[in-house]
Amino acid sequence: MPEHERQEFLAEPHVAALSVAAGPERAPLVVPIWYAYEPGGDIWFHTSVGSRKAQLIDEAGRVSLMIDEAAARVRYVSVEGPVVHTRPGTAEDVRAMTVRYMPPEQVESYLEFALAEHGEQVVYHVRPQRWLSADLTG
Repeated sequence: MPEHERQEFLAEPHVAALSVAAGPERAPLVVPIWYAYEPGGDIWFHTSVGSRKAQLIDEAGRVSLMIDEAAARVRYVSVEGPVVHTRPGTAEDVRAMTVRYMPPEQVESYLEFALAEHGEQVVYHVRPQRWLSADLTG
């Protein structure tokens, strides 16, 4: 895929598979996440402070994300890069991500649930350094 197509694809609201090193004698931790990205910028996502995922990201300092689409066509983008910035998550961050992924009529109820149940959040910004991509539409 040309660079502009990779970036446009990554900017769409897909679910990513986040992978982070899980230590010796362990396979990487791979979990689905919601993320946000604007072409040319950093990827950002949030997770619960103190979660295993957050601990591993803090230890490794870098992650890989794989975003695929398998409907009428198969496309994917995989990016790897360093964590370049972390900060405490806010209710506004949770709202921004919820609006990106949930249908409008479900935003408020999901937001109420997420803020009550997911606890304190941390936001990670990742700088895409290495890309893999394919568009198998023929």
